[in-house]
Amino acid sequence: MIKQCLMTVVWIFVCFSIYAKNYVITDFGVVADSTILNTLKIQSVIDQASANGGGVIVIPKGVFYSGALFFKPNTTLKLEEGAVLKGSDHIDDYPLIPSRMEGKSIYYYAALINAYHIDDFSITGPGKIDGNGLEYWKAFWAYRKLRKEQDLPATNLDVHRPRLVFIWGCDHVLIKNVKLHNAGFWTTHLYQCTNVLIEGCDIRSPYQPVAAPSTDGVDIDVCKDVVVRNCYISVNDDGIAIKGGKGPTAHKLYENGIVENVLIEDCTFGFVHATLTMGSECLHAKNITIRNCKIDHDRTLLNMKMRPDTYQIYENIRVENITGRCRYLVTMRPWKQFFNMEGTSEKPFGMVQNIVIENCKLQCEHVGIIRGNANDSIHSFVLKDLDIQAKNEVLDTDYSEVQLENVKVNGVLFSKE
Repeated sequence: MIKQCLMTVVWIFVCFSIYAKNYVITDFGVVADSTILNTLKIQSVIDQASANGGGVIVIPKGVFYSGALFFKPNTTLKLEEGAVLKGSDHIDDYPLIPSRMEGKSIYYYAALINAYHIDDFSITGPGKIDGNGLEYWKAFWAYRKLRKEQDLPATNLDVHRPRLVFIWGCDHVLIKNVKLHNAGFWTTHLYQCTNVLIEGCDIRSPYQPVAAPSTDGVDIDVCKDVVVRNCYISVNDDGIAIKGGKGPTAHKLYENGIVENVLIEDCTFGFVHATLTMGSECLHAKNITIRNCKIDHDRTLLNMKMRPDTYQIYENIRVENITGRCRYLVTMRPWKQFFNMEGTSEKPFGMVQNIVIENCKLQCEHVGIIRGNANDSIHSFVLKDLDIQAKNEVLDTDYSEVQLENVKVNGVLFSKE
């Protein structure tokens, strides 16, 4: 199914590229100057292209400074070699509008690139979209430091920061061969999208000298049929995050839902907080596969966050043929950050079933942790044909449903403690 969807996405993109008119932004008075705000002029080019039946918005070589841009029907974005679309570091250049953040439908600040309910939308390189996030990151850490000194809580939304790319309600999306760097907040957020291909992209933000907080590489939120292929991802949070909603009544709300049929393959992950994460706002993840990837970080390969305030189902998750270095092969633990039962009498629980981790060769600090909340359940959780070098040889779990088949740790056939 995913393969057929991909063929459709690529075919539509090829046809559109052949026949669509190019709108080179410098032909319309947009100046390559990293100090001149070009938002209105670039938006005018997008609007004109859409009004004329559509076209490719071309960013040529040079640095172009802009706030939030909103793509319209039948428009796409291409960044040529040497092109940099650089985001404003003033939040006033990103309007506060209906949006989606952290599993809730809320008003939030627009991203640098926005596409709402536009089918056949694409972003292609080889140029760069640079979120220019340093001032947002510094403000975030200064605020966190102040709140800690005051012994007060802080949330990720308290310091207003724009995402780099937000695509909402689009069918047939292609993001290909583009550099997505230095997001102020999440890097690539897909919400209620279907038939998505992200391929050959370089997605990164720093963890030093100033860490870029919450700059997830790809957030997949209530989406179906998504492929992330042949990308490099190194960000100061999750590499790939599966989302969908949170809260004790989240499963009853129309804006939330399942993430289904996701394939992550042939990617390389540098520094991330986890290669693949279910949560921290995820209701139902189904048919998620990560395979043939290389990792080089000191965090977790597969991370499953179990919220005690949310009904959750994680099923048919496969991790195959992963090589490299990490801290944990797998972590599954209660996740109580911003716990909120919202005054309900609900009794949420999680179900984890049909999880397979196989054919991996890894250097780890620990084998893993597989634990949940009191009412969570596991059915068929298999670790198979693994070759692990680990300083801590213990798999911390009391679930009898966790099965080990030909798992070697430090060259010795492994069994649960």
